[in-house]
Amino acid sequence: MDIWDLKPGAPTGGPFRPISTSGDVQICEHMPLMAKQMHNMSIIRSMSTSEADHSRGRYYMHTGYKPNPTMEHPSYGSVVSSQLKREELTIPQFISVGGSSIGPGFLGVKHAPFVVNSDGRIKNLNIKVDNRFFQRAYALDVLENNFINQNRGSVAKDHRDVLRQAFDVLTSEKMEALKVSNEPNGVLERYGNNGFGKGCLMARRLVEAGVPFIEVNLGGWDNHQNIFPTLKDTKLPMLDKGMSALVEDLEQRGLLEDTAIVWMGEFSRTPRINGNSGRDHWARSWSTVVGGAGIKGGISVGNTSEDGRRVETEPYSSQDLMASICKSLGISLNTTFTSKTGRPMKIANSGKIIEELF
Repeated sequence: MDIWDLKPGAPTGGPFRPISTSGDVQICEHMPLMAKQMHNMSIIRSMSTSEADHSRGRYYMHTGYKPNPTMEHPSYGSVVSSQLKREELTIPQFISVGGSSIGPGFLGVKHAPFVVNSDGRIKNLNIKVDNRFFQRAYALDVLENNFINQNRGSVAKDHRDVLRQAFDVLTSEKMEALKVSNEPNGVLERYGNNGFGKGCLMARRLVEAGVPFIEVNLGGWDNHQNIFPTLKDTKLPMLDKGMSALVEDLEQRGLLEDTAIVWMGEFSRTPRINGNSGRDHWARSWSTVVGGAGIKGGISVGNTSEDGRRVETEPYSSQDLMASICKSLGISLNTTFTSKTGRPMKIANSGKIIEELF
């Protein structure tokens, strides 16, 4: 509510003020660059979920399913990369920048997130690519195939797929997309010369390279104390530069019309300001932001009460948000996966489309 759904004058509202934007919405005064891009983005102000624990909320918002000890569900990235897989792409179909994501669940390890840091470095992958490397890779592939041909099950095939993916990563020219340091200094400055800014710049480069799903992590939003100076002086300037530059570049390069953007956390912060001048965990009424790929820009969907404590219009869930993103990408909501136990699992957990976005 301090960024997307401000409540000026309310006891819960805090000190920030709303400003007008290039769309028919207002957002926080400390997001002036993003305000110029809001004709491309829309705010869903009537999100209402029930998971206010970090790990459970993160899982639910990434998968559309609440955590279940008997089942691991696939994340957004795994679902999208499996449905929009590009066979000609020689690098991973799902790349997570600046931190890990939720895993592939029953879709298997070939749809797992490939994690890089914002400088393009890959943990535990520092190998010299020379003739000896190619000889060893060929020998290992022969061994793997011989093992698989003995009907050793799906794990052996998954292991081979991971090795082949690692080989492709080490040898593909497409991996140049990770080298954000090759960009001019002015571009780096426009995005913000920090982890999140460079992550957003890498996301643009990976979209240009044809990667179906990219996730950029910022982290560090658990503001139980001193929330207002933390947002004003640190978090919002970083967020403002990185996201506004990404949206602007995607639009100018003609990529936004078929690239969906989902901007979310695992939940929100309490309308009540606590005794440490912070906000605690809150999932009952909050906002997410989406745009691109045929989604209407410049509007808000839904409303919350004057103090922000409750949704006053139709509430939307994680699965509704996921279903809407699938629609924007042309992924059929009739798609059904089969879990490892043979159970049919509907894409986006049978969520409903948020019609106002289309």
